[in-house]
Amino acid sequence: MPTQEEVKTILDTVLVPGAMRSLVKMNLVKDINVADGKVDVTLANAALMKGTQDWLEDKIRNTADKLDGVKEVNINYLEAKPKELNSINSVIAIMSGKGGVGKSLVASLAAIALHRQGYEVGILDADITGPSIPKMFGISGLPAMSETGILPVLSRSGVEIMSINLLLPSEDEAVIWRGPLIGHAITQFWEDVLWGKLDYLIVDLPPGTADAPLTVMQQFPISGIIIVFTPQDLTTMVVRKAVKMARQMNKSIIGVVENMSYLYIPEVNKKMEIFGRSRGEEMAQAAGAPLLGKLPIDPELAKLSDEGNIERYSSEIYNAFAQKLTGVLINKNKLT
Repeated sequence: MPTQEEVKTILDTVLVPGAMRSLVKMNLVKDINVADGKVDVTLANAALMKGTQDWLEDKIRNTADKLDGVKEVNINYLEAKPKELNSINSVIAIMSGKGGVGKSLVASLAAIALHRQGYEVGILDADITGPSIPKMFGISGLPAMSETGILPVLSRSGVEIMSINLLLPSEDEAVIWRGPLIGHAITQFWEDVLWGKLDYLIVDLPPGTADAPLTVMQQFPISGIIIVFTPQDLTTMVVRKAVKMARQMNKSIIGVVENMSYLYIPEVNKKMEIFGRSRGEEMAQAAGAPLLGKLPIDPELAKLSDEGNIERYSSEIYNAFAQKLTGVLINKNKLT
């Protein structure tokens, strides 16, 4: 006769169609009961269409029947909403005081870095009017969904992603919405998407300090904020605005990232500071947070992002950023 833990182990091999993560990792397994050769499994029905539920029943029966001593397998469904099932340890917001600084790029690189360390990671693209995350990861198509919720799309390496671009007729469709509608869409991505069990959810905020970032700050349990900027004279002012917003909302700034810090020319072994001298240390001091990295303008990174292959990117500078980011988050978790 199998134990509950043995049944749970085999359920962890059953992938949810559309999400391609296991029933256990999607936190859909609500109860397991084993007695007298009979296995009863209760699943939550959040975001699962009827056809998907039927498929899962057959898959679970065929898998559980292989366990010694199992004579009968019953599957029941329990009404549930995604927000009741989601179990996310840390929500990290990626913020910038202005647009065009590479915030979405840093959000993507941060998620990839954490996933490579073995963490379960998702990206919530809250930049409703300027979504770019799906393009960089090379994903498209309508997410699986039902009346009870939406399933995020899994990237090639296993990062969960939800973006408004995945719900539009085409990726170049313009989203011409007023603030309240944008805020509602962001809230839906938090409450109506079945993220399941995640170590980190990276939230790519819209630039600035207006309605959309405010919605995230007020309604999401933000664990920490990373501020992205570029080395320009304007940087000082916009970073300080972002810092003040974070502090007014009582949110912790866990680090800053200087993007497009320089362009390295290998032929002459020289770094060109195209946008001016680095202000990394200065901005870290202003934010009262560590400088996680100075990311250069890298043609290879730009190429991979355009091709939808950002998950293939690697470099010494990026690896150093990943190590610093992971260290900061681990230390923060120890303190909390």
